[in-house]
Amino acid sequence: MEIDAFYYLILSTVMMFAGIYGFFTRRNLLATLISVELMLNATNINFAVFNRYFYPGALEGHFFTLFGIAISAAETAVAIAIMINVYRNVRNIQTDDVSDLKG
Repeated sequence: MEIDAFYYLILSTVMMFAGIYGFFTRRNLLATLISVELMLNATNINFAVFNRYFYPGALEGHFFTLFGIAISAAETAVAIAIMINVYRNVRNIQTDDVSDLKG
């Protein structure tokens, strides 16, 4: 039994909207980062689904998915470094307290 592409696209849409909701409503920098990662993973699912169901045998979608995963890993490393720096200066990673940084 094969799962239809429609269900994967529904999953991707739900993940994207959950990421958008989390990005705009969370006040913690770590939760915001997780929301951005959720949105990036939703796009990776779309790349894989469109490649598998609409262009079978092609590898472009898989390459774009791997490229997206590499971008996610690099973005996570940079974001965690920024969060560590903010925590050292403010002792909190709430987005309201980030404005207290001076110089």
